[in-house]
Amino acid sequence: MKKWVYMKNLYNHVEIEKKWQEKWQEQGLYKVQDSVSEKENFYQLVEFSYPSGNLHVGHWYAFSVPDIFARYKRMQGFNVLYPMGFDAFGLPAENAAIKFGGDPMSWTYKQMDVMREQLKSMGAMFDWDKEIVSCAPEYYKWTQWMFTQFLKKDLVYRAVTKVNWCPKDQTILANEQVVDNKCERCGSEVIQRDQEQWMLRITKYADRLIDDLDTRDWPHAIKESQKNWIGRSEGSEIDFSFTKKYTYVLLHGFQGSPNEGKYAWLKEELEKRGHTVVCPVLPNTNSPKEIEQVATALDAVAYDENTIVWGHSLGSVVAMKVLEKITKPIAGLILSGAFCSPDFEEDKIFKDTFTWDFDVKKIKSNTGFIKIIQDTADDAITKKQMSEIETLLNVPTRFVKAELPHFDAEKEPELLKALDTKITVFTTRADTLFGVTYVVLAPEHALVQQLLSQIENKDEVLAYIADTKKKSELDRQQSKEKTGVQLKGVFVINPANNEVVPVWIADYVLAGYGTGAVMAVPMHDERDAEFASVYNLPVLDRPLVDKVEITNKVGGRLVSTYRLRDWGISRQRYWGTPIPIVYDPEGIAHPVPDEHLPWLLPTDVDHTPDGTAPLARSKELFERTEKIFGKGWKPEVETMDTFVDSSWYFYRYVDNKNNEAFASPEKMAAWMPLDLYMGGAEHTTMHLLYSRFWTKALYDIGLVQDTEAYTVRRNRGLILGPDGNKMSKSKGNVIDPDNIVKLLGADTVRMYLAFMGPYGVTTNYPWDPNGVVGVRRFLERVWKLQEKISDTVTTETKQLHKTIKKMTEDIEEFKFNTAISQMMILTNEWDSIENISNTEYKTLLQLLAPFAPHIAEELWYMLGNTSSIHLESWPKYDPTKIIDSTMTLPIQINGKLRGTIEVAIGTAKEEIEKLALENEKIQQYISGQQVKKIIVVESRVVNIVL
Repeated sequence: MKKWVYMKNLYNHVEIEKKWQEKWQEQGLYKVQDSVSEKENFYQLVEFSYPSGNLHVGHWYAFSVPDIFARYKRMQGFNVLYPMGFDAFGLPAENAAIKFGGDPMSWTYKQMDVMREQLKSMGAMFDWDKEIVSCAPEYYKWTQWMFTQFLKKDLVYRAVTKVNWCPKDQTILANEQVVDNKCERCGSEVIQRDQEQWMLRITKYADRLIDDLDTRDWPHAIKESQKNWIGRSEGSEIDFSFTKKYTYVLLHGFQGSPNEGKYAWLKEELEKRGHTVVCPVLPNTNSPKEIEQVATALDAVAYDENTIVWGHSLGSVVAMKVLEKITKPIAGLILSGAFCSPDFEEDKIFKDTFTWDFDVKKIKSNTGFIKIIQDTADDAITKKQMSEIETLLNVPTRFVKAELPHFDAEKEPELLKALDTKITVFTTRADTLFGVTYVVLAPEHALVQQLLSQIENKDEVLAYIADTKKKSELDRQQSKEKTGVQLKGVFVINPANNEVVPVWIADYVLAGYGTGAVMAVPMHDERDAEFASVYNLPVLDRPLVDKVEITNKVGGRLVSTYRLRDWGISRQRYWGTPIPIVYDPEGIAHPVPDEHLPWLLPTDVDHTPDGTAPLARSKELFERTEKIFGKGWKPEVETMDTFVDSSWYFYRYVDNKNNEAFASPEKMAAWMPLDLYMGGAEHTTMHLLYSRFWTKALYDIGLVQDTEAYTVRRNRGLILGPDGNKMSKSKGNVIDPDNIVKLLGADTVRMYLAFMGPYGVTTNYPWDPNGVVGVRRFLERVWKLQEKISDTVTTETKQLHKTIKKMTEDIEEFKFNTAISQMMILTNEWDSIENISNTEYKTLLQLLAPFAPHIAEELWYMLGNTSSIHLESWPKYDPTKIIDSTMTLPIQINGKLRGTIEVAIGTAKEEIEKLALENEKIQQYISGQQVKKIIVVESRVVNIVL
């Protein structure tokens, strides 16, 4: 160990800070035990950083200022865990590797080495033995394991959804990663496209994510941001039937009867809505033959553009065979419990009496639309068969929960929803139903495609839909320009008054909100009124009605709807956690078994963007998959959104070396839920929301003990450039903290950032070069005060105890700026006196220690102490020593302040009047005038009336 010397007359921050950082590390000063006798655990967290390679001043603000609070809590007697790690997967490393050559892994680990040393230069009390790195296999093994557990609990599914696509980065972006319709990373224009991806059912937790906020000690602004993002609305779903009526042909399945059960019920319900329904009895239902059943179905009706065919189970096969033979196209084909191969778990009697090849081109050309509806718990057909028919027709399956497996209940509402041709709107103002003048669909609404055959201006509609695809949802929501296209030839009926109203598409309606359809009431809705004004649509001033009563009267439903969408986590990137899924030769997805986790990220990958997933180019990944699972098996080639990596990292800190679990129940019980979480306001609707969902999902599975991971959350603002703008290299206003540290010291930078304003509020502060110099001067004054220490002085000043009291109160409220101000007031007073006691100076150093740990430690040892100041207790004030003996009273003359007097507390009213009149300044104002009366308000003010 180096031998260090103490320099009494020189504050050399370079040597002092280097010395104590080395000593603290050698001593293991900040190593944390899971329990310490007679100490309560306190878990404080800051968001772990991306290893960009250089700390900017924002990192210092994010990590060194919260360190003040962590040190304060430790001095208060808590066993404090304040860990640090790296959120190390992500696109920047991939882009850097593409730009400079090499691979993202080498680049990332090199940047972490640099940043680790820079983080240590802060003097923060991080326990580096607790470090986690999200790109390390021992970490992402548990990310993958949690994914597979969620998959087993139906919290993960595969779906085709609209996604934000960055053409430059060649990847999907979350809504929060799109700013002004541009990629937040590279600035490229984002486009909308359909993409199959893995989804997490965060919407299942929407109510809990809102309601549980009431149990959190969080600022109102954070709670409101999350509530607004989730966007829960209480309202009504109301059906508007089309004026056009159809002829439905309902084809039953193997051993079915059209005269009973769901078939009879569906017939009755559709006829109530004015449709014609034909349910042919397909012959030999117990021993069916294709040629007989198809012939019977063909003879049932004259198929034309007004016909919709529904086939259930084997009836779906009959329906497709019918469409191969008809001569006129029909309106639509709907299939449920459907299959296109006889690959059942046991042979069926019709296996050899039906043919299993299909003329897909003919089927598609003979129908306006195709829907496939499958039961999530179907026990009659296999998942393989479901996948086969989806692939055959190239139509995404809509999975629903049937009343009984295979839709075998007497009434199946989900089937009626699929069959009935109507527009279901969501509204929070059912009371305005009589004032509806038109109905609006989102351009991407599935009904638009189904209606194309009857839309008279189809080309105009398709052109508008294409234009809409170029816009992000945010642009559509914020745009002041209202645009749309009427679906000419399409009308619906207002169920309240049977009035016929037109149907439009407009991009101000979003498919992902509510039902993707709204009833337009220009008299009572600003957006509707603006749209109606543009297109000269009527505005009706109709009476309002009871919202609940009218909903019930028209057969509507009271529901809640949400702005929140399920979380798509698939990314076409290399540098991310591989999704632990493999596909069998039939294309069915299977989770990678636990014994093969971590499912390693391959290294033989060309990650240059080409529009495909980089992992698809890994020979090793495909060979590994076949070696383990068998010939014809293929790996998933997508990686996870990096917000998954950060959704549970706080659990791993408490048990980061556990190879058997992501964290043991005992260690989680010792530390969770964490006591204080400080982070950026920009993560309120991203990381914070996602990680709350992740915690609740883990709780439901029985893996954690709390439904919320964070007891207290505080957001911080940003440090702006000296010009008041956000720091940017292009603007030349970026502050490099390394240079300031070299020049003025880490303690100075820490204290200046804490001095800029209250922490834990989302106010942004501009960097002030003069301000940071002023903080350095304060530390130099503290250094020089040691020269005033006198053995003959033993009493403690009243100002010192006031300082202890105020600093304690301010730190608890994260008002580090006013706590520092109070220390400055104290040192100003001590500058004006001749001597201070050794005890007083030691107390000042203890107050200073959380803010400026290096200089406080140096001065502490210079006073002859042999153990660290950071092991000392936080000072306590003596209430008897902060009581004032005098008070200052303002003196008003005819209501205007003219001066003050100092009087002893308890002075009689008559004496206060006398002192006020004798005051030299007051006499100047009352000279030559008559004093009418004097009013003394006890302990507050003296009023002289002339």
